[in-house]
Amino acid sequence: MRITVSCPQALIPQGNQLAMCLAFSEADSKTYGLPNWQDTDGNLYAAASFLARQEWITAAQSSLVRPAWDTEEIIDITAAAEAQAAMQFWLPDAPGFPPAASTSHLIAVGGMEGIAALAAMGLTPTPDDEDLI
Repeated sequence: MRITVSCPQALIPQGNQLAMCLAFSEADSKTYGLPNWQDTDGNLYAAASFLARQEWITAAQSSLVRPAWDTEEIIDITAAAEAQAAMQFWLPDAPGFPPAASTSHLIAVGGMEGIAALAAMGLTPTPDDEDLI
């Protein structure tokens, strides 16, 4: 399933810790990069869109476990848990859909293409990044 996540600027560091916890390597620390998306109030967000298996969805909702690859304890599990606690997962058939992007939550939308999911959250590219769509 395709999952698209908006990550508010204030939670980018924590979001990247969670991304590493749920993925495959230290490279996942760059999942949420520059905040290239904005809401109507001008709040900034980073975004990621990726294909995920059911195992990812289950892990994202379960107690976090340090992945086997993190032998040097690179991941800040406390920060990852902060992002996990702030994540809300939505599907297009859920009551209240579409969710609005939130400055205090990572909003994950499953089952939609990335740009459409971000638009459903009320996000548009920042003026310098309008070529994203």
